[in-house]
Amino acid sequence: MATVRLLDDDELSAQAQAVFADIRATRENDYVNNFWRALAHDPATLARTWERIKAIMAAGALDPKVKEMIYIAVSVAHGCPYCVHSHTAGARAKGMTDAEYAELLAVIGMASETNRLVTALGVPIDETFQAR
Repeated sequence: MATVRLLDDDELSAQAQAVFADIRATRENDYVNNFWRALAHDPATLARTWERIKAIMAAGALDPKVKEMIYIAVSVAHGCPYCVHSHTAGARAKGMTDAEYAELLAVIGMASETNRLVTALGVPIDETFQAR
């Protein structure tokens, strides 16, 4: 359950309306999801967050599908169900297959397990892994 009311388009400030228009244009879709509708209460945070996510999730050295898959992994690690669902949908829209999703979940599970083991055991970092 949201801790703030999700704003409808007719309740947006002028600044939030401009951000929503850019979200729609960038995504080539009329749908603006609940995350942005919750953030619209604070137009400055809405604008800042949208500009950063738009830049970071754009094609670059990593392709957008890979970025969505990384976002899924981080969202699982942080326990954010909304982000897991949102970015799984995003990755699927960018071509993630069922096999890739299954393998991603296996890697997330394995990393979670070995992270806890190495932390509990206090394993020192190998000198060869240190940046030089």
